[in-house]
Amino acid sequence: MTVLYTRYPVFFLIQFENRKTGEGITCLVPCTVKMGILVEPALLLVLWQSVWALDIPLEIRQPPAIIKQSMKEHIVDPKDTMVIECEARGNPHPIFSWRRNGKYFNVARDSQTSMRRRSGTLDIYAWNNPEQYEAEYQCIASNEYGSAYSNKIRLRLYRPPVWPREVLEPVVVSAGLPLVLSCDPPRGPPFNWPVQTAFPTMQPVRPDRRVSMGVNGDLYFSNILFNDSAADYCCNARFPYKNVIQQKMPVVVKVLTTRTVAEAAPTWLSPTGSSSSILVLQGEELLLECIGAGVPTPGITWTKNGDDLVVSPRMKVKNFNKMVQIPKASFDDAGEYTCTATNKIGYIEHTITVRVKAAPFWLEKPTDLVLAPEENGRLLCHSDGAPRPTVSWFINGEPIETATPQPNRQVSGDTLTLRSVTTANTAVYQCNVSNQFGYLMANAFVNVLHATPRIIGPRNELIKVIEGSRTLLDCRYFGSPVPELRWSKYGQGTLEGNRFKTQGNGTLEIKNIQIEDQGTYVCVVSNVAGRDESQVRLEVKEPTLIVTRPQSMKVIRGSDVRFECVVKADATTPVTTTWMKGKKISLDESNLVITNVNGGDEGNYTCVIKSELDQKYASARLMDMFGFLIVYACLCVDRPDPPSKLELSDPYERSVRLSWVPGDSNHNHITEYLVQYDDDDWLPGKWRNLSTYPGNLNSVILHLTPFTYYEFRVIAINEIGMSRPSRPSMRFQSSGAPPDIIPKNVKGVGTWRNNMEISWEPLTYREWNGPHLKYLVWWKRRDSREEWKNATTKWLRYYIYDADTFTPYDIKVQAVNDFGLGPESPVAIGYSGEDLPSVPRSFRIQQRHLDSIYVDWDLPAEPNGVIIGYSLKYQTVNATRGEESRVEEFTPNVTSFSVRRYDRYTRYRFSVAAQTRIGIGEWHTEESPHYTTETYAQDQVDISTQGWFIGIMCAVALIVLILLIVCFIKRSRGGKYPVREKKDISLEPVDDNDQEGSFDYREEERGLQRGQLSMDAMMKRSDSDDSLVDYGDGGEIPFNEDGSFIGQYTGTRRDVRELDFGGNLELHSPMNTIYSLA
Repeated sequence: MTVLYTRYPVFFLIQFENRKTGEGITCLVPCTVKMGILVEPALLLVLWQSVWALDIPLEIRQPPAIIKQSMKEHIVDPKDTMVIECEARGNPHPIFSWRRNGKYFNVARDSQTSMRRRSGTLDIYAWNNPEQYEAEYQCIASNEYGSAYSNKIRLRLYRPPVWPREVLEPVVVSAGLPLVLSCDPPRGPPFNWPVQTAFPTMQPVRPDRRVSMGVNGDLYFSNILFNDSAADYCCNARFPYKNVIQQKMPVVVKVLTTRTVAEAAPTWLSPTGSSSSILVLQGEELLLECIGAGVPTPGITWTKNGDDLVVSPRMKVKNFNKMVQIPKASFDDAGEYTCTATNKIGYIEHTITVRVKAAPFWLEKPTDLVLAPEENGRLLCHSDGAPRPTVSWFINGEPIETATPQPNRQVSGDTLTLRSVTTANTAVYQCNVSNQFGYLMANAFVNVLHATPRIIGPRNELIKVIEGSRTLLDCRYFGSPVPELRWSKYGQGTLEGNRFKTQGNGTLEIKNIQIEDQGTYVCVVSNVAGRDESQVRLEVKEPTLIVTRPQSMKVIRGSDVRFECVVKADATTPVTTTWMKGKKISLDESNLVITNVNGGDEGNYTCVIKSELDQKYASARLMDMFGFLIVYACLCVDRPDPPSKLELSDPYERSVRLSWVPGDSNHNHITEYLVQYDDDDWLPGKWRNLSTYPGNLNSVILHLTPFTYYEFRVIAINEIGMSRPSRPSMRFQSSGAPPDIIPKNVKGVGTWRNNMEISWEPLTYREWNGPHLKYLVWWKRRDSREEWKNATTKWLRYYIYDADTFTPYDIKVQAVNDFGLGPESPVAIGYSGEDLPSVPRSFRIQQRHLDSIYVDWDLPAEPNGVIIGYSLKYQTVNATRGEESRVEEFTPNVTSFSVRRYDRYTRYRFSVAAQTRIGIGEWHTEESPHYTTETYAQDQVDISTQGWFIGIMCAVALIVLILLIVCFIKRSRGGKYPVREKKDISLEPVDDNDQEGSFDYREEERGLQRGQLSMDAMMKRSDSDDSLVDYGDGGEIPFNEDGSFIGQYTGTRRDVRELDFGGNLELHSPMNTIYSLA
């Protein structure tokens, strides 16, 4: 909320801002603002009056105000005087009275009580029956202008808590079972959680993952061990009021041993069941605790609202993850917290629902209000809580509903408004806010009066300041109505500008003062009743400066030396010069002369310049050259002396602070320090370098490995060399921490058909980070929806049993010690154990050739592992041969074999088996059939249906046909073929004189030869056409009985010379092609 205001009369422009949403509301007072979101306590100011610091002089008449009172819960020891405080102020001085349990308490009539003079403090002596004074008290301070009320103070008597002197029966329990030893401390005001102690050693029981102390004081054993047997376990309770420790009677625990301790799934010791709830008030401590039982001891993990619990700086996870501690609960801590107890047998969950409520708290308390008649005023009683508190108003202790009505007074919720006030409105108003978790009450008076302005405090002050500094000029004032204040210089004008600022209480602030700011400043306050003023004289002085500083020198012993310290200061300000060596003051002179220098004169000399306003320093070092011999060596320098007094502080799990006293540098600046360490991993006296640090440091933070013993030493280094090592520090062990290293080389390999061995590389001892290092092993079937299973072991391998044969698993490992869990390793894939494989599938015996038999097979249906090869045994089945069995071994990628047989009647018996790393599996045995020629033919592949075979046969047939035709033609040359009919067409003229009617093939050949060139040309230009129809002018060409072409010799006779070989002449007869080939 932002408040802006102007000069009287005032209207307020108020801007409210929602902190969570950023939305704002701006309005002119009066306005109504809905406070919809619970906010943190803050100071708000909403008044119909000028904002100024109210400081009422006590000489002004005023109602009473409570200035001191006892706590609401007041615990006293009846053996001492019981004191209930109540102090107040007012004018006239208040008169005090008391109420007890809501009724008037007559202190004067009680012989065991009295009130102190001019005070309301109550003294109760309680010689007899002090219990009668346990009650609720309230102090009332009154004068003629009103009554102020204190809080209700509840007085409680302290009674020393005592355990009953009872004899506790021995506890007998079998090893491996859980055990709870109850504390049940007596109640006392207030009760503090007890501390467990085991006797007779008088040493506290050290909690670990198995043994825990609950917040109620009970001692929990997740599983009892034989070593837990003891004659006397005692519970001690400490009560802080008197710092008293009370002890319970001891109890004997006897553990019965058994041959074996059965593993058990987790169960809850505290809290019980699957869910519970906790109500906590804002600002109070929140403790969440989950303690489980089981064998092995279960580990505890936490989630909040379904997500992993994020440990914030406000939160601590303690007691080996069994407790979550939040010192001051807030509304953000509400939610559902789920703790999970897990061991290798199983897990169990418990959900704790946390509800956060809040007792009322102030956002703005009502404040005293001084008003002039006819002014307006407002009291605001703004608070919050969960649930939201109710507001009640009182006037002088009387509820405002029953008080005398006043027309100018109006109450609206947490706001009380007064308009045009009169003296009748002068009173003490009480505001009470409450909900089911508590209440708050505040007094605020309204004082209506006319008061002439007055300056409160000293007047006509003289203030001296240094040029360039900042100063404050006070002018505290009071008046009614609220006076107007004005600062001026020499009574003229008003001071304004960046360097001048008037604060709300009237103080004038001047920044970066200059010489010209010197002068007289006037503060004037005024209202309708009058005015008052005060003057402040300001003197500005020049700052003191050291012009010539003393210089460090190296001199020869016996010579004289002079240090100069020249100063420039303000002429009106006296200064003093003092020389100091260490803490010893030497003399008061601006120059220091030392004659006949000796070894005792060596050291640091400081020139101290003092004035009434400031102080300056300058130092120099005097070094002795140790005689003339050193003059030839130029400088008296050497390696530094070793550091001393090594101290360790602020130990943490990974760091510790090392401090030391530097040794003498021997006239050469120490440039750095080397810190070395010796730990358990090295031979004694084997020092290792840890780190180097600048030479101006003598306290550093060392970064360490958790849970390791260390010794440290420091070596100083300058330009000459290294000092001797310091003496070792005390032996120190860093605190433990969860492991940081991930187990490496995680593997899962089966060693038998139903198991898997999970192994990993161990962490080195330096990587343990704490005692009792173990490994948490996780596994689940790969690509399955089953939950992760886990087990804890201290060995470097873990075996999973009852696993399916050769099944892939997701596995991971994490290291764990007494301080918690380390990071998980990446998920690796492991396989459970292999087994003997089943028989190979699809075993076939074939005869691809007459003299050999071919066998092949496929991968087994159930490999049960990685197949590393096959074994094949075979032998003849002919009894006459008596041949021994032969064995062939094959690699995994070979699944066939052929064997040559002696004759076509030889048969074989084949046996084949697959092999894994476990061994050879089941054999498959089969005999080859009795192959004959027909059987062989049946076994052969029918290639007559193969495309490539058909293509080859067609080509061969065509070639044979062509060759037959050519041979036929050549054999027929020289003979005559009888022609019964007259030829219609001839390729060349024939002899008409042939009376015999015969045809001479030789003449035909000659005719063809003559026309051969034309025919070849015609073939080159024509396309292939097997049709014979076009050759005979489109008609069908008949064939004779001997297959000759009749149409070749009959029909229309055309001379070859008449044929048109131009154009698109096509060769239609295949015979022409045949003749050309012949």
